[in-house]
Amino acid sequence: MADHGKEEKIILKSPGLLKYILETSCFPREHELLKQLREATVEKYQFWSIMNVPVDEGLLLSVLLKIMNAKKTLELGVFTGYSLLTTALALPADGKILVRQIRLIDKHVQRFDFQITAIDPDKEAYEVGLPFIQKAGVEHKIDFFHSDAFSVLNDLITNGKEEGSFDFVFVDADKDNYINYHELLLKLVKVGGIIAYDNTLWFGTVAEPDEEKVEKPLRPGRSHVIELNKFLAGDSRVELAFVSIGDGLSLCRRLY
Repeated sequence: MADHGKEEKIILKSPGLLKYILETSCFPREHELLKQLREATVEKYQFWSIMNVPVDEGLLLSVLLKIMNAKKTLELGVFTGYSLLTTALALPADGKILVRQIRLIDKHVQRFDFQITAIDPDKEAYEVGLPFIQKAGVEHKIDFFHSDAFSVLNDLITNGKEEGSFDFVFVDADKDNYINYHELLLKLVKVGGIIAYDNTLWFGTVAEPDEEKVEKPLRPGRSHVIELNKFLAGDSRVELAFVSIGDGLSLCRRLY
């Protein structure tokens, strides 16, 4: 496998095919403020800009949210907010997004008493994207907070008002807790609602049988993602679609 600093989220047969898809149908359809946010993220974070969802995946999420007529969503993991702005643009005027950000860099926890909660220990990254959210006129749809994930999700469940109330959940956070989040999110998403897990192909390393051939920085995440994929495949509570887009996207529709 190539040097970790040069890894790309490419699942297709060739980079040229991805280039064709992006230039033919994705870039022409990308909202101007999403484009500006994407470019600002690349300028500031360089390689780590890959933490945002790619344009083709963003377009898929937008169409999916509109087909579902989603009005209430939860986002775990934000970075500079490309997927967040994508969601906000797709939701109707009365839609709301509950956002939480998990980064392993900063363990500081701060709690706020708002009806809808968003969590982010790395406020700097969110603030890179915030001006574009504001320019798009969708900031009113988003409530953004800092806190520990599990305490917030448990609070939502125990307050007796949020269980089964979310149409859609997008998870792009710490991979070692994906399965733990799953159990809580199944209580929060409504029957027929969708939980979407990002990065479920983990740079393609999930298909590499020899871990020694996988770059060391990718190995921990690879193990957690492999465990998640096996778990979701056997979870009778959800209908599962494993989509080969971006770095892999697993869509789980709650059945009961």
